[in-house]
Formats: sequence, structure tokens, C-alpha cells
Amino acid sequence: MAAKGRIPQSFIDELLSRVDIVDVINRRVALKKTGKNYSARCPFHDEKTPSFSVNPDKQFYYCFGCGAGGNAIGFIMDYDRQDFPGAVDNLSTLAGLEVPREEISPQQQIKQERRKTIYDLMEKVASYYQKQLRDHPQAQRAVDYLKQRGLSGRIARDFDVGFAPPGWDNLLKTLGDSEEHRQQLIDGGMLIEKEDGKLYDRFRDRIMFPIRDNRGRVIAFGGRVLGDDKPKYLNSPETDIFHKGKELYGLYQARQNNRHLEQLLIVEGYMDVVALAQHGIMTGIATLGTASNTEHLRTAFRYASELIFCFDGDAAGRKAAERALENALPTMEDGRRIRFLFLPEGDDPDSVVNRDGAAGFQKLLAQAQPLERYFFESLHSQTDPSTLEGKARLSKLALPMLQLLPPGVFRQLMLDSLAERTGLSRHALDQLLDETPAAPQPDGSHVSTPPPQANPRSSTKKLVANLPSSSRDPLLFALAMVLYNPRGAATHNLALDAGDTSAAGALLCAILELINKRPGSSTAMLLGHWYGQAEYDILIEALKTIALLGSELDDEKAQLAFMDTLSHLDTRKSQLHLRKQIEQLRESGHLDKAVSDNYAELSDELKQQLLAIQQLLNQKHQR
Repeated sequence: MAAKGRIPQSFIDELLSRVDIVDVINRRVALKKTGKNYSARCPFHDEKTPSFSVNPDKQFYYCFGCGAGGNAIGFIMDYDRQDFPGAVDNLSTLAGLEVPREEISPQQQIKQERRKTIYDLMEKVASYYQKQLRDHPQAQRAVDYLKQRGLSGRIARDFDVGFAPPGWDNLLKTLGDSEEHRQQLIDGGMLIEKEDGKLYDRFRDRIMFPIRDNRGRVIAFGGRVLGDDKPKYLNSPETDIFHKGKELYGLYQARQNNRHLEQLLIVEGYMDVVALAQHGIMTGIATLGTASNTEHLRTAFRYASELIFCFDGDAAGRKAAERALENALPTMEDGRRIRFLFLPEGDDPDSVVNRDGAAGFQKLLAQAQPLERYFFESLHSQTDPSTLEGKARLSKLALPMLQLLPPGVFRQLMLDSLAERTGLSRHALDQLLDETPAAPQPDGSHVSTPPPQANPRSSTKKLVANLPSSSRDPLLFALAMVLYNPRGAATHNLALDAGDTSAAGALLCAILELINKRPGSSTAMLLGHWYGQAEYDILIEALKTIALLGSELDDEKAQLAFMDTLSHLDTRKSQLHLRKQIEQLRESGHLDKAVSDNYAELSDELKQQLLAIQQLLNQKHQR
């Protein structure tokens, strides 16, 4: 039985300082010395050229191919598929240390137990729905439907397919036998509570598909109607354990079937995934009621080097493909491949594979368009590249999207192709690219190039110049510098305006606060502190920035760059404040009044405002 109690953070810090990440990883993956770092073919996705890098100085790993990264504990968790306590126990044995335990607060214990009870409950719910598919008096309707869709009992069992019978309270009566259990069902998204306090089942008269996370735990459900009711598919709501923007249906099953996946097929729905599996194609995955976003794709690329989008050939499918394309561009590291398959109108993967079999579907897959071909063909449909005006419009449409591509050979080849299509030289195209902001992405994110820093030191300018535009956000850059050299950021603080606190900004403030409390924090310790939390993904982006800079970065440069970036952020904050003040005065008419020699008529308060603005302007020009 595993020991109970919280592992003290001080012990985790000591453990990370005692183990060598190179030794930990080299026991599982053969590493090769490359300069200051070590490299290997990534163990988390299939690749021919090594893109997995281990930094012995800062004790972290990062893969340029799939974006995996972290410290020694994180590696053990991902590679050995262990939970956090198990990974700590593993490393402690290696270091010859005994893991201490401390009492956790009542609030922490309640939170931990609450999440565990939800996981346990969701497994019971999945078993309940599977039993109903076997035993319920109306289950034959569901069985007939599945058979009609070409599914066997074996594949239904492999995907734990179940049946939510008709009625408002079947699940409530079966598993909601106490107030505690009813609350757990509400927390798991399985019951809906009316305003009057009455409860009823969320899923009724539907085929049920359990959604599993990468550890195989049931975290949510998708339900498909048997008839023509709306909505056709109903998904669990967001809960403490389920975030639909991050999860991919079928990925767990695909990984269980093949640890070294070469290809994943992104399809629309649950039935497509299961139907493909029925015909031996165990590589289908589906987003959960949302368009595939960049986070979905980065997750998929962790396990396969090629993704194929399968879309309907109608207008809606084309529109979905355009959104997928823009979200895919930031993930196109060298060694990755994305293709687009447009099925005949009226078809989906389910219908094609049931009609034409696996061979027929594979034949269609072979016709899927590479990303680069679909990219330019979609832009050509919006302009006429045979005319000068059309060439100019093509470059205007393409460049903001190409800004989203990470640096590498693929990005250069895409720019070469654009140069050839427009007749522009690469030099002219590169100049235009530098002047072009990156396109906003459909998932709401935005890759931005910050304004030039105010008199940055030459070393900082060189560092920033080595980064792609996607890694030049000042807050993310500052975060990377702190992560690289935490001791260089000690005693510093960052004050952001309430409206300017992005996730990266909030995390940077939290890290600076932590470093001031624990001045001895290392890179590996900071990674461990936020492991498993939403902020961890931002830290991985910061690791990418560090990895991109490679040998160009050292502790001194990181500290100087951090201070330069803080100065830049302060300048930007002052400029934004100045702009806001000027706009307010302009809207009130007082600015025009002051300019037209009526300064004497202004109130003392307004005169003070104008004086403050003038001082800010003077500071701006001095910089």
C-alpha cells in the first residue's frame, strides 16, 4: 500500500538537486553528447532525426518535434506512465533517499478526495451504461442501431460503449442513493440540477461513449441519439477533471494498440473513430464537440509525426479545414507532416469504411493533400496569381499566416514557394515578413511581435533576433529568462495592470513571488512546482524559447535580458497609460482647448494632467 500524506516540497527540491536528469533519461533512452547538451530520438513520438534535447546544466529536457518537456520527475511520469508519487519513489530509490510524508491541510485533503471520488464514480457510471446495453429491456434498440452501423460486440467492448436508457432518473436512482453520491454525480456532469433543486439525468436514450484521459481514466461521456432528436451528439460539461479543449477521443485506445504511432487520423465524431477501429484502423481520434485547436494538435504530435484531417467535401467541411489549417501552422516543426482529406459529399469516415472497407479508405487516405498544397490552393481560390494585383494580394494573404510557422526548413521552403508564386525575391519577401504581424488564430490565441525594446542591450537584441516571432512575446521571453536563471531574478517584482494580466504575465508574477520566498529555486524545481497545473503548458513554451537559444544563452545574458525586458514592459505600460490619458482629454475637448491657446482657462486638475502627460512624453523621447 502506498504511503499516505503529502510529499514535502522541500524534499522534492532536494531530490531534484540530487539526481542527474542525464543519468535518469540515459537509463531508458540512449543519449548522445552534442555540444553542451545531449540528444536522442524522442521516446514520445516516432521520428528519424533526433529532436529530443537534454540540458544537464539546467536539468530539463525538451523535444522540438512534439513539444514534450520538463524535469526528471516529469520524464519518469510520462515515460514509465507513473503517477507523481510513483515517480518520486522511483527517483528517491535511485538517489538513496527515503520519501517523507507530511500531513496535508483539511482543505487539501478534501480537494484530493473529491477528485478521486469523481474518477471512481465515472468508472462506475461507465460500467452502469455498459450493463444497460446488455440487460435493459430497451437495449435491443441500441444493439440494433450499433449493428446497423457495422459495429461488432467486440469493438463495442473495446471502447466500453454503453446505453443510457430512456427516462429522467435511471442513473440518479442507481448511483445517487445518498446526498454525497448525488453531489458527486453533479460534480462529474452526470446530473442536471433545476432551479427548484430537482435533479435529472443528463444523458437519456443515447448510445454512450466514455472519454478517457491519457492515463485511461474515464473523465467524461459523449452520447449519440438513437433517433433524429437534437442535439445529435451531447457531451459532458466542463468539470474539475474534464476540459474538452484539451482531450482527444480515441487517443488512449490508439496508444494502447501501438506505442509507436506513425500516423493519427483526426475525424469528426465518436462513431467515425469506432467504425475505423472496427475495420482495423486503430489510429482515429476526434475532438469533443469543438474544432481542433493548436493544443489538440500539439498533444497528437506527441505520439505521431503525421496527422491527417478528414473533412466532408461540402462547404462546411472546407470552412472547418480553413480553421484547422491556421491552428496547425504553429505546430509544424520540421519532421512533422499534416495532410487534408476531403471525402465525397455526403460521406464521412464511418460511411466510407463500412461501404469500401479498410482498403478503400486507405486508398482515399493516399490521396490526402499535403498541408503546403492545400495552403496555396486555398489562397489561390481567393485571388488570381496570374495578375500583378493577384500576386500582391496572395502575398498579403499568405505572409500573416506564414508568420505562424516555427523556424526551420519547412518555413523556409514555404517562403520559397511563395516567392516563386509571386515573383518576389526572397530578400524582398523577408523584408515584408518582418513588417507583417502574425495572423490571429481561430482558437483565440495570437502570435505577436512586440514593439522594439527601449534601448535594449546588444546581448538582449541578439538573443531576441535568434527567436521566431512566435517566441518574442515580452512576457513569455521574460518568463523564459527567469526559468533559465531563477537566481538572477531574485528581489525583482513585476506589477501589471489589471487589464494586462495574461496567463504568462500572471505566471511570471507568481514565479517571482516564489523565488523571493525560496531564493535557491532552480529550473527543475520551478517546473516541478507547477507540474500538472494549467500553467505548466506555458512553462513548456518557455522551455522551447530556452532550447531555441541553445548555446547563445548563459546565466549572465539571461539576467541582463530579464532586466531589459522588465524595462521594456515598464516603458510599454507608461506608453499605454499616456495614450489613454491623451485619448480621454481628446474626447472631453480639453486637449483641443489647451492647444488653441486657452490654457489659462483650464482647471488646476487638468493642468496637472497635461503636465504629467508632458513628463511622460519627455521620458519617452529620452529613451
